[in-house]
Amino acid sequence: MKKSIVVSNASTIFSALDFKINLEENIEKIASLGFDGAELHVGNPKDLNVENVVKAIKENNLEVPTIGTGQAYTEEGLSFSDSNEIVRKKAVERIKDQIIFASRFNSQVTIGSIMGKIEEGVNKTEAEEWAIDCLRKCTEFAKEYNVRLTLEPLNRYERNFINTLNEGIEFIKRVGASNLGLLADTFHMNIEEISICDSIIQAKDYITHVHFADSNRWTPGYGHLDFAKIVQTLKKIGYQGHVSAEALPLPDSDNNCARLTIEALNKLNIS
Repeated sequence: MKKSIVVSNASTIFSALDFKINLEENIEKIASLGFDGAELHVGNPKDLNVENVVKAIKENNLEVPTIGTGQAYTEEGLSFSDSNEIVRKKAVERIKDQIIFASRFNSQVTIGSIMGKIEEGVNKTEAEEWAIDCLRKCTEFAKEYNVRLTLEPLNRYERNFINTLNEGIEFIKRVGASNLGLLADTFHMNIEEISICDSIIQAKDYITHVHFADSNRWTPGYGHLDFAKIVQTLKKIGYQGHVSAEALPLPDSDNNCARLTIEALNKLNIS
């Protein structure tokens, strides 16, 4: 396994980030701390100087495990389950742009918050069919660029469908795309899963990316999750991808949390 951390190119409502703005400068910081990868959270790739980002990643010998896409939802309201067809079309087009961007790094594209929420008064089955249709369009487009998508279940307070890994698996089966995997996030799993480790084992054939944050969404070691057991379980299922820290910048600021995070990951013998 490899150690990664989330970085955004802009200020954002989403708070579980150590690094925001100054993307290229922060990429250098991430490398200097000893991380293997930088998970890039980007609202719109067209706002970036893509060549500069590619150069920064290469010069710092980092990998990009996945492209985070949640800002398209949190900042702009784009969603796969929106009752407005125009909004759904815009969401699909944005993910297509993210897929092209991801192809520059041989990385995945995360489908998390952009799945949206089922609005009050909207039929759940119909909303899920809208989301499935959007995902099918995106996975088909992604095949042209040899890119995988990874579906992230979120806890019930952030989304009112696809909350557990098993629900994610069932959704993936309904989409029926070979290039759609599953993202396991320990923060969300702590809320929704009966057993984090049992759920990981049951989802072993689907997991393509992992997020680490403790029970309070702080860096590992500052909540009550048993990360040693979680790492042991990931090794047991043969997971060899990135473990990416997506935690609040606490207990202190000025990127000190990132230093504490790499220390915690190193103690867990993630390799």
